[in-house]
Amino acid sequence: MRFFPGAVLAALSLGAASTAAFSSNSKIISSRTASSSRSPVARVRGTIPTPTTALSSSMSTDPAIAELYKRKSRPEYIPGRIDDPDYVRIFDTTLRDGEQSPGATLTSSEKLEIARNLAKLGVDIIEAGFPIASPDDFAGVKQIADVVGNEVFEDGYVPVIAGLSRANEKDIARAWDAVKGAVRPRIHTFIATSEIHMKSKLNKTPDEVVAIAVNAVKYAKSLGCDDIEFSPEDAGRSDPEFLYRILAEVIDAGATTLNIPDTTGWNMPWEFGELIKKLRENVRGAENVIFSTHCQNDLGLATANSLSGALNGARQLECTINGIGERAGNASLEEVVMALALKGNEQFQGGPGTGKLHTAINPVYITPTSKMVAEYTGMKCQPHKAIVGANAFQHESGIHQDGMIKDKSTYEIMTPESIGLMRGESQSGAGIVLGKHSGRNAVGTRLRELGYDLDLDKLNAVFARFKEVAEKKKGGLDDDDLESLVSDQSGSMNELWKVTGLQATTGLSGIPTATVKLMGPDGVERYVSSTGTGPVDAVYKAIDQIIGVDVILESYSMNSVNEGIEALASTRVVIVPTADGPNDSAVMDAQTSQLREKKFSGSGSDTDIITSSARAYVSALNKLLTWKMRRMANGADGTGTQNAVAVDGEAPLVVAAN
Repeated sequence: MRFFPGAVLAALSLGAASTAAFSSNSKIISSRTASSSRSPVARVRGTIPTPTTALSSSMSTDPAIAELYKRKSRPEYIPGRIDDPDYVRIFDTTLRDGEQSPGATLTSSEKLEIARNLAKLGVDIIEAGFPIASPDDFAGVKQIADVVGNEVFEDGYVPVIAGLSRANEKDIARAWDAVKGAVRPRIHTFIATSEIHMKSKLNKTPDEVVAIAVNAVKYAKSLGCDDIEFSPEDAGRSDPEFLYRILAEVIDAGATTLNIPDTTGWNMPWEFGELIKKLRENVRGAENVIFSTHCQNDLGLATANSLSGALNGARQLECTINGIGERAGNASLEEVVMALALKGNEQFQGGPGTGKLHTAINPVYITPTSKMVAEYTGMKCQPHKAIVGANAFQHESGIHQDGMIKDKSTYEIMTPESIGLMRGESQSGAGIVLGKHSGRNAVGTRLRELGYDLDLDKLNAVFARFKEVAEKKKGGLDDDDLESLVSDQSGSMNELWKVTGLQATTGLSGIPTATVKLMGPDGVERYVSSTGTGPVDAVYKAIDQIIGVDVILESYSMNSVNEGIEALASTRVVIVPTADGPNDSAVMDAQTSQLREKKFSGSGSDTDIITSSARAYVSALNKLLTWKMRRMANGADGTGTQNAVAVDGEAPLVVAAN
């Protein structure tokens, strides 16, 4: 294990609902429903299977809270058509564009869990990945299509599962093989249309680009896919006249959704909205397709641009949980959805329909999904992030606190309960202090109030850690402590190695030394002693020797979860396997098309900072080893690009499509 410069010092230092459904002074009752009812999707894939997924319901006896968990109705899903002109489809690309964020590595099981939460949230389309990128990506997309794409809710809802592909036959065939097992499969294909992309990246003429796009859509249709999305990459910087031409041609070829990406986050809201309007007015056959937006956040305008697109007739909005994605990220799903929930009824006149826009998203699942994505990707939200940031519903100013005491709607335009953050009063509303004598029910109740929807196995794992920490920490554990323990256990599903013993000595004189004991996947405990430049370095070197890995510690950070000498320490590390080492994990870089080593993150918590550091490091190594095992099982080569197909001399890569 090698430290990057600075890491050593760091290691040694420490829907359809009305606005009233979300306002603070309401009873959270839906007063408006979509006009259409659900029916089988014979136009897509035949009949829908018998519903197999039971709807989640509130565990609260409060009718107002229970109302939040009711599913929102939506129009019948038909590719290329929405019978309710005011309905806006939500297309989530967290598992594709979101996972392209540097360091946002997800395991297959984590992707599946996130996809299931997206289905609870009620997104219309889940873009599950880019199947041609690698055998691992293909397997992940196929698993989501086969599982989540067939879990039909009691109201008949089942998400569309989309796979991304470049505009060539091998990409498209691979994408279709991955998603065709879903009840509602979709192929999303793209090619760049801006002058700079066509000349500098593709080395193609406009005529050649049109021909490639048309052939791609025709080929997707020939495979049996009748839900085809086409994206002109970098549309925000493309010549509108050329867009009119190429979009009309792909409509004729069979495209059902036209996604208009602001790939570089270049456009102003009024600029992007005008582009959508012009396309709807000037593209031949525009009335036969759904227009979509995909806005990057390079200038901080992704949400504004998406809403401007909706104002001008876009009826599909592409976004990600927490706004994660390439570079500065994407339009944030929670921001887009809550803006429509609160303002969609009155601020979107001018496009098709009545201008009273709505979605079928169940906002009560926003917080659980946000927390899951943050924990699994290791990408925490900034505290002042809209809707889901830690400070979003916090009030410190005396004037604000006075207003909140008198009437919460003085400073809150929505309730935290409406997005799944149950505020509670003084520890679960019952004066409960969580300490070493607390039971599983009390811990589980408070976690649900904090927005964590854990299954029994995960709750048991968190509770076991809670008991360990509560024995050491006087005065009980607060909310921050609990959230840190959830983060600590987020990698437990990939637990091959576990820290079972640790002792470290250090000081002004003498050599820092650590003895570490780990239990391996075979159930055998092994221990090693090692020295280092500090206690953490010694611990990490001992762990490396036991597991037999060779990695670079790229980043190390530690935070005190709260105040005081007994504060819980939370550690996060990012590791990168050494090139050509025993755990080499080379993949194609999305930006440069060059091989780079994949990054893996891990988190750990404990009242002891050395133990916290060890748990975080082992968590990251477990992710690396699990990923490597899965890749070997899929028969991938060392570069991770087996079955990734190069086109016209280009290296196979995971591209930033939109």
